[in-house]
Amino acid sequence: MKRFEYLEARTVRQAISMLQRHGENACIVAGSTDFLVRWRAGVWNPDHVINIQRVAGLSRITYSGRNGLRIGALATIRAIEQHAAVRRYYPALAVAAASFAGVQVRNLATVGGNICNASPSGDMIPALLVFGSECKIVGADGERAVALDKFFTGPGQTVLQHGELLTEVRVPVPARNTGSHYIKHSPRGAMDIATVGVASLVSLDGRNGPCAEACIALGAVAPTPIRAYSAEDSLRGQALTQDLLIAAANLARDGVRPIDDIRGSAEHRKEIVGVLTRRTLEQAFNAATSGPLTFNEQRRLTVQAAF
Repeated sequence: MKRFEYLEARTVRQAISMLQRHGENACIVAGSTDFLVRWRAGVWNPDHVINIQRVAGLSRITYSGRNGLRIGALATIRAIEQHAAVRRYYPALAVAAASFAGVQVRNLATVGGNICNASPSGDMIPALLVFGSECKIVGADGERAVALDKFFTGPGQTVLQHGELLTEVRVPVPARNTGSHYIKHSPRGAMDIATVGVASLVSLDGRNGPCAEACIALGAVAPTPIRAYSAEDSLRGQALTQDLLIAAANLARDGVRPIDDIRGSAEHRKEIVGVLTRRTLEQAFNAATSGPLTFNEQRRLTVQAAF
């Protein structure tokens, strides 16, 4: 294992200054749940490691009916899972957090870290995608906002430039009559990386009206987490039926080109995409028409549907 210089930043500006001073072989860490594994394996070999865990204000989670959800980059996965507003207004996000590793890891791992690792199988990313999330990025020249679906450029690669830091994720207020759900399929449930992860959101024009919005996000089936745009388009403006949901799920399945790896074959992944897209759409549609389930009910359905 290569040695590195360990540094701590206490402010965002200090972290950015350190990144600029130490060059492109400097690495930002917070919970370090991924970093330690990859460093010990020799995958990551930075010269400088900058810990931002003590930067004040980046662990806050706030919600308002005007501004929606604001998640600081250092907010832990466990904090997302337990947050009352997340469970009420963004149930797919709460379920995704509960599906993330074990509780010990969730107490350390951060939302910002999960996003910036840019893993195609990142658990939090599909749920954040269906809610239209946006990333706040701060650098020496100021701040900029990037839609989450434009943030990833490849496996482990993002739009972050040298000297920039993700500081916050902004999630809009969901429309009325909206339901959402997330299911992760993996060999060992939450304790393993996703073979496939699917999040779906459905908004209706009135409790029993046609589909006003549909969003479907898929993890672990492409170089980056992706949206199933053709499947979404097939639902908008339609009076939703079981046959339409199945057809949309088939479109999502047929639109992916996954790879074979130790967790599953490409063919297996495609079939799982179809199954989980149908199940998440059904649960999202039911919640939009009948009102949201409690978190425990959603979690139970997720566990049952994942196997």
